[in-house]
Amino acid sequence: MKLKWTLLTFIFTIATVLTGCEPLLVLDPKGPQAATTADVIWLSIITMAFIVITVLVLLIIILVKYRASKQDDDYEPPHIEGNPIVEGIIVGIPILIVIFLSIVSVVSTYQVETVPEGYEDQEPLVIYASSSNWKWHFSYPEQDIETVNYVFIPTDRSVQFKLYSHGPITSFWVPQLAGQKYAMADMVTTINLAAESAGEFMGRNANFSGEGFAENTFNVIAMPQDEFDTWVDDIHATADPLTEDIFNELLEPGHLGQLAFTGTHLEFSPPPEGEHGGHNHGSSDDTEQSEDEHDDSEHDHH
Repeated sequence: MKLKWTLLTFIFTIATVLTGCEPLLVLDPKGPQAATTADVIWLSIITMAFIVITVLVLLIIILVKYRASKQDDDYEPPHIEGNPIVEGIIVGIPILIVIFLSIVSVVSTYQVETVPEGYEDQEPLVIYASSSNWKWHFSYPEQDIETVNYVFIPTDRSVQFKLYSHGPITSFWVPQLAGQKYAMADMVTTINLAAESAGEFMGRNANFSGEGFAENTFNVIAMPQDEFDTWVDDIHATADPLTEDIFNELLEPGHLGQLAFTGTHLEFSPPPEGEHGGHNHGSSDDTEQSEDEHDDSEHDHH
């Protein structure tokens, strides 16, 4: 009886705690890309739950039906041949599950990597999102403004973030709008998303990048297009211009609040050339020297 009440108390406590928890952000999508990710997560949870419950039920049946019995010491169980139907089920079902999840993974990956469904004929808003220790810099080349640790986007419009890093590898992640994408120092990666409802969403660096990693966060504020245009006008009317000296100070390791400037650092500190640009870690002088040596080698050979 004591064990029974202990178990009931434990279950009641867990249920009470869980009812007070907010929903996981990744399972509360506010855009088509995040909705696809949430659907895949739920599908995976349901599939795994079906497998676990089935295995546990079969385990209980086997333990009860084939539990040890009091037989004579010389008892020999009858020889039973393998059942091809049972063996086919045991092998076939796991193969079908793997094939099913593989197809879902491939299809969903292509969906979240492309422009959100329904926004294909729309010109996306391009924002360069670059990270430094431990801040996020958002450059709007079309609007000619730059923000630090927060980004405003219009609702019901495709937004294309071009990602790179001024230091170690980071990971751009807004759970309610899109999945994760790496930002690196020598290439530009792209992530597409759209916010279908106004609100403020949490974003962060999801890749460990040093002691300040835990606070390497930013806010994404989605609003109607007219409010976004008004915000851009306000930045031009009130913010200071971003100079190269100020930007170099911003790159120093540390944490900052939310800042806004007119102009962008793209003018004097451009991103790596091209999307998925080359991985040349040497200087241009090294490259030219290597080419000269190659030409001299060919000349000596001839």
